[in-house]
Amino acid sequence: MKKFDLHIHAWNTVPDPERLLAQMERAGVYGGCVFSNRPKKLEPVKGTSFDERLVEVLAWSDGYSDRLFPVVWIHPYEDGIIEHIHEAVERGAAAFKIICNDFYVCEDRSMEVLSEIAKCGKAVIFHSGILWDGEASSKYNRPLYWEPLVNIKGLRFSMGHCSWPWHDECIALYGKFLNALTVKSDCAEMFFDITPGTPSIYREELLRKLFMVGYDVPDNLMFGTDGSANDYDSDWVSGWLELDGKIMDGLDIPDGIRVKMYGENLMRFLGSKEKDFVHISPVCDRMRSWYPGMSRK
Repeated sequence: MKKFDLHIHAWNTVPDPERLLAQMERAGVYGGCVFSNRPKKLEPVKGTSFDERLVEVLAWSDGYSDRLFPVVWIHPYEDGIIEHIHEAVERGAAAFKIICNDFYVCEDRSMEVLSEIAKCGKAVIFHSGILWDGEASSKYNRPLYWEPLVNIKGLRFSMGHCSWPWHDECIALYGKFLNALTVKSDCAEMFFDITPGTPSIYREELLRKLFMVGYDVPDNLMFGTDGSANDYDSDWVSGWLELDGKIMDGLDIPDGIRVKMYGENLMRFLGSKEKDFVHISPVCDRMRSWYPGMSRK
């Protein structure tokens, strides 16, 4: 089983994809998404310009486009953002990264940017949940603020860390998007980014709720680590993989679902794999409409 890591940060360091891949291989990870440095609009001191970020992140995947996927970190209020989006797509960006640090995702400017990304056929990887940045910014990252995205046609987006500590709210939001997908097929599609953020003591609770809530989740789960591209901690990543594996063993999660979570879902999220199934609409409060091991007809 090839395992991919959705969530890797490159903090304006010299790109060294060979070293990164060697460190990933030691953890049993085949490849993943590498995020550019943060925008100056988000962090004026440590951030970099759009041009610098794009050059940086494309270099991380140079020669390894089948294993490392460049993700450009943007801020909707950057000058020239629409033009930047098109340039990034034309030059090979696989997706975009956004952290709502001083704005709500449902603001008009943000919605305009997300609509443009959707038209380009690209996905957006969001941070969600409490935000550790030394500022009063977590208020922007409550999951329900993402509900208006349901009307952005064709958008694919992920909720980082499953919005911990609001993972119940995040799962409920997914149910809303899942129901909408079965009503109008061109609405936005939400994915779970199970990157830690949820402390280990909460990990079993999170995975149990994701798999046992009764919502059709197998095709919308993606594994990530929040690791660093310049110093990928193989032992730390191996520990999370081992913990998740034990939890899923206890929940009797079939190998087929794990194959999706560790790779196939990411490929569809990035647009390199077609959707070849129909989601099952959730049945609220009466019975579980999906369960681990369920076969699609």
